[in-house]
Amino acid sequence: MSAALPRNAMPAAGIRAVLFDLDGTLADTAPDLAGALDRLLAEEGRPPLPFERARAAASAGAPGLIGAGFGIAPGEVRFEGLRTRFLDLYAASICVRTRLFDGMPGVIDTLEQCALPWGIVTNKAARFTVPLARALALTARSACLVSGDTTPRLKPAPDSLLHAARLLDLAPGECLYVGDDLRDVQAARAAGMAVLAAGWGYLDGSDPSAWGADAVLSHPSQVLKFLGIAPSVG
Repeated sequence: MSAALPRNAMPAAGIRAVLFDLDGTLADTAPDLAGALDRLLAEEGRPPLPFERARAAASAGAPGLIGAGFGIAPGEVRFEGLRTRFLDLYAASICVRTRLFDGMPGVIDTLEQCALPWGIVTNKAARFTVPLARALALTARSACLVSGDTTPRLKPAPDSLLHAARLLDLAPGECLYVGDDLRDVQAARAAGMAVLAAGWGYLDGSDPSAWGADAVLSHPSQVLKFLGIAPSVG
């Protein structure tokens, strides 16, 4: 898997805003998601799931985590009950061990110093994104927060990304999206945005070099490199 910015990648001309996926891209939410899953497994008399398996499933949200922990898919008899309980457990401990990924605070600082607005576009419902953004001290800093229930369709549909561009009063082609899932790349392509694959993220066990992103990054600081921006010092 290529997990670095290609040497021939050109700085993205005309980009006036950067949008980030949340889970696995902007913030490492897997520890708290895995914790909620393990509490649910314990309630059901099952052993905890190895963390790496839970981490790989985190970008797929509750369906992916329930599937990893119980082998149950949406539409099966017990799925909705387990999903509801999992979400309640997660909401109760949403930002205990969640942190921004290493290097991401510096990226955000530099974007702000360059007067480049940034925002969050996620499939995670507002019930979780709003308190999580507040706990991470991002609410006042982000130019937009588009949740999974803000628009009618989730990624890979482009609706949420197009809505973010409208909120920023920008054309979609003036926005760059960064995400750690194939659906992120598909949504950005459908919206007409440049897109970077976050190789530090959860990736759902797949190879991001096959997704068709403009570049696959190994570290958040490479977002700035793609934009042709020197990182801030200090």
